[in-house]
Amino acid sequence: MPDTPGSAAPMPQRDRWRLEDWLRWQEGLSPVEINPGLERVQAVGERLGALTPRCPVITVAGTNGKGSCIAYLEAMLGAAGYRTAAYTSPHLLRYNERIRLAGVPVSDEAITAAFSRVEQARQGTPLTYFEYGTLAALSLFSEAEAEVWLLEVGMGGRLDAVNAVDPDLSIITSIGLDHTEWLGADRERIGAEKAGIMRPGRPVCLGQADLPDSVSDRARTLRAPVTAAGRDFHWRRQALGWDWLSGDERLDGLPWPGLTGTVQLDNAAVVIAGLRRLRERLPVDRAALERGLRSARLPGHMERVRRRGVEWLFDVAHNEDSVRVLAETVRDEAGKGRVIGLFAAMHRKALSGVLATMGAVVDEWYLPRLEDPQAHPPEAVAAGLRETGVDASVIHTGGLSALLAAVADRARPGDRVVVFGSFRTVEAVMRAGGRVD
Repeated sequence: MPDTPGSAAPMPQRDRWRLEDWLRWQEGLSPVEINPGLERVQAVGERLGALTPRCPVITVAGTNGKGSCIAYLEAMLGAAGYRTAAYTSPHLLRYNERIRLAGVPVSDEAITAAFSRVEQARQGTPLTYFEYGTLAALSLFSEAEAEVWLLEVGMGGRLDAVNAVDPDLSIITSIGLDHTEWLGADRERIGAEKAGIMRPGRPVCLGQADLPDSVSDRARTLRAPVTAAGRDFHWRRQALGWDWLSGDERLDGLPWPGLTGTVQLDNAAVVIAGLRRLRERLPVDRAALERGLRSARLPGHMERVRRRGVEWLFDVAHNEDSVRVLAETVRDEAGKGRVIGLFAAMHRKALSGVLATMGAVVDEWYLPRLEDPQAHPPEAVAAGLRETGVDASVIHTGGLSALLAAVADRARPGDRVVVFGSFRTVEAVMRAGGRVD
């Protein structure tokens, strides 16, 4: 196998590759970005010895809320004294964000060493970029003295690379319409794919009260004990905090989560329910729950920065359900100033519902042209906005740097700038503006 990816750029010998060399090579390793199926990952993972953890495993799937749930689990279990191993995707600014031990991203050197082990075990098996990274993370976790693995599904569940590991607890946060070209065109089909992370006789926690029947049907077939939001547990807002209730158990007066947005109470509640399911193996007391609630952080998710009296709100919301939550947050926090939207999205994302939802709360739109061939052209987004009734006079298109300069010039104290549409949109703005702080 050649030591160069499919580009003209020269590469050093593989034993001297840096992290960026490995990643560039992996991007050209598979002819497709997404290649559903577990056989390849299982074969390589077994050769690596990375699929049989010696500690509990919690796997989280769902259309939205996966990253938040992992953040709460990591913070709560860490506060309880457990050494966690967490794998999430995608990353925002650095690849290392995906693989964390004890809450800290692993080093470039550790990741490249894991990539070398994966390559030795691969033996010509084709792997996608995501599969390669997943196997590297599992290899690192297998060598670490972790006390619990926290795994976020990349897409779907049944055929996702993360599902090569058997979880002791499965959490399904929500089911919405996203990745329909891969998972199916309706919630029942998507639910069936996400329910694929369940295991026979092992507990599953459901974070949404109205999940499709395909999820409960799968649990019933596997005789997997189900703890469901709205039926087995719920939360209640109070003046100075919130309560978590499940049967005879109550946790009154919990602090507000460190992650903002009403939906975060849904995410925190299902995490607490999950930890209660594993309390015999992973006991977590109330003090640790509270510390974890307060300290949980997730870059690019309702992340706020203030500059010259203007609040910048970064959120990777990119489908109708997540954008609806973003719009509700913007509406609930409405002040006297204007709301300025800075938006770009990828080709595979439908625009109409997203634009209609945010069009109701955004006063002025800035649509940058990203240096990414997968991004919608700003002209197409502008046309979509006009179709929803947005006046052309408040729609601006152009290069990212020029639009950021225009926003900085026009925004006044009390205004809010909402940056959303995809991880790549938030990343591009953060890199161009240095998190604008």
